[in-house]
Amino acid sequence: MKRSPENDPFHLQDMMEWALEAQEQTDGETRNSFERDRRLQLALLYALTTLGEAASKVTVECRQANPQIPWATIIGMRNRLIHNYRKVVLQVVWDTVVVDIPPLIAEIRRILDAET
Repeated sequence: MKRSPENDPFHLQDMMEWALEAQEQTDGETRNSFERDRRLQLALLYALTTLGEAASKVTVECRQANPQIPWATIIGMRNRLIHNYRKVVLQVVWDTVVVDIPPLIAEIRRILDAET
């Protein structure tokens, strides 16, 4: 899909879906269970990578209009997960999903609601 302002809602919706997916995967889980569950680790890595890819498709104009979203951090994490996969720190992945994803979901929801 071409990067253009009219496509921003689609990319934001993708971000929302993958953020919700990451959050859902951690329901009933603890950091300890996450550390022992390779499937859960892979699921969260994929969700965060895809979330970051969707964020990279959002136009600069939309990013500038919504500076409360840490765009560079989200996209940077995607890049680190893809290119430095051997150096992934599971604690950072867990903290991202448990601490950072809930406010991100709220912000994306606010943006999408404002557009409708």
